[in-house]
Amino acid sequence: MTFNPPPVASARPAITAALMEETGLDEAILRTLVHRFYDRVRADEVLGPVFAARITDWGPHLERMVTFWSSVALMTGRYHGAPMPAHATLPVNWAHFDRWLDLFRQTATEICPPAGAAHVIERAERIARSLHMAVEDTARGAGMTPSLR
Repeated sequence: MTFNPPPVASARPAITAALMEETGLDEAILRTLVHRFYDRVRADEVLGPVFAARITDWGPHLERMVTFWSSVALMTGRYHGAPMPAHATLPVNWAHFDRWLDLFRQTATEICPPAGAAHVIERAERIARSLHMAVEDTARGAGMTPSLR
């Protein structure tokens, strides 16, 4: 049986098609994942206030997140942002990232085929660790030259 993925705007169409076949993910699934996940985030007592204080127009944010996850999960190259600076100064700690991951895992497991859920969850875990390190480094003043004395 030949896999014929729906057309996806991708800078790497062969890689994107292979990932779609391997994971069962496509743009529609990722869109549903992002929207359902952020519905949960917005309703969450821990994460909701952090997001509400920073995002007033959710439409563009959700579209940016769909594009981000398209790039992360399907290697489309559609996202052209810089997530680290946007997150480095947030008033969050690992408990926030852990909660974010819990909600993401729940949503991915419900929305995605098993291989696709595993694929996006593994990437979300890496992203959470990287963003947490950026937050911690910023809080410590990581841009400063360390004292060697």
